[in-house]
Amino acid sequence: MDRTVDADIVIVGGGICGLATALALHRKRIKSLVLERSENLRATGAAIIVQANGWRALDQLGIGSTLRQTAIQIEGGRFISLNEAEPMEFPFGVNQELRCLKRTDLVKAMADNLPVGTIRTNCQVVSIELDPLTHSPQLLLSNGSILQAKVVIGCDGVNSAIANMFGLHRTKLLLFSTCVARGFTNFPNGHQFASEFVVMSRGQVQLGRIPVSDQLVYWFVTRPRTSKDSTIWKEPVLIRQSLIESMKGFPEGAVEMIQNCKLSFLHLTELKYRAPWDLVLNKFRKGTVTIAGDAMHATGPFIAQGGSASIEDALVLARCLAQKKFAEGMNIADAEEAFDQYLKERKMRIFWLSLHSFLVGKKLDTKSSIVRFIILAIMAILFRDPDWHSRYHCGLL
Repeated sequence: MDRTVDADIVIVGGGICGLATALALHRKRIKSLVLERSENLRATGAAIIVQANGWRALDQLGIGSTLRQTAIQIEGGRFISLNEAEPMEFPFGVNQELRCLKRTDLVKAMADNLPVGTIRTNCQVVSIELDPLTHSPQLLLSNGSILQAKVVIGCDGVNSAIANMFGLHRTKLLLFSTCVARGFTNFPNGHQFASEFVVMSRGQVQLGRIPVSDQLVYWFVTRPRTSKDSTIWKEPVLIRQSLIESMKGFPEGAVEMIQNCKLSFLHLTELKYRAPWDLVLNKFRKGTVTIAGDAMHATGPFIAQGGSASIEDALVLARCLAQKKFAEGMNIADAEEAFDQYLKERKMRIFWLSLHSFLVGKKLDTKSSIVRFIILAIMAILFRDPDWHSRYHCGLL
């Protein structure tokens, strides 16, 4: 096997979390190497809803102003229940900055601000272990070579190879009985939707709609998983057909929006999550290896904080490493202390985010009115302020 040393800091995964971590480190003048398994950078999913805390983090990365030019500000919202003879509307306010970004725009903005050579594509990590003599991480790559580094940060998503090191095997991820389809619909002559976030609900099916620009609308549909999903999830035409079949009783305009969607951006995914209590019990560090983003705290999309929480992770990681003057060289003990500080700052934040999302997801999952009432009562006690998660500030870079 070839044995190489390419960087002091190796980031596994070139998604939102991995790129944000690399960019945050770059802003602190710390070099890193990003390993992405795909041939090109990918942005799984269509869009990402970014709330105020996420925009504060993007501003710290220096790309907030650029991204604001690609997405309109959302001014309000409505929840529409279609379960009654006549639709019932419940308006809700949007008191802080809220925009919907195309994931490709976000990934591009991050990648464009990184030094040439930071990202190495077509480079899949199979496993990781600590060298028994030096205690430095060793990464086994799919081509058979071994890459050594001082520090490894696993940002490789819900099916993380690095998370296995902490006993967080992908088989331990749990599934909601709900799945989600996400997509875009383009209106060449402009859409007539207001600048608002609209959620329509009928039975166990929900449709969310939010404009990205004057011509582009992002939408998602949540519905119970079916036995057919495993055979259609790679077939956009069949996904669209299944969605239309599940949307009986929805307004004609909503169904037409799905019918006219851009098939190339249509995705159907299971909703995997890490149990909130696992976030409290795990140490998330072995030597100079840690994880961030979905690799650590995979959650459902129910409070729209997964992407923003990953960017927060990136900022705190970079800040903790910079405080140990990593740019000037760092020993193993310093790196371990930096990671311990990072985890101390992030653990309870991601626990509460995960718990909130877990409860909302279980409320959608259950058919029992009693269970739904109990969940609503718990949420009323723990999360009385509906905007608590977006008021958070992870601090300056």
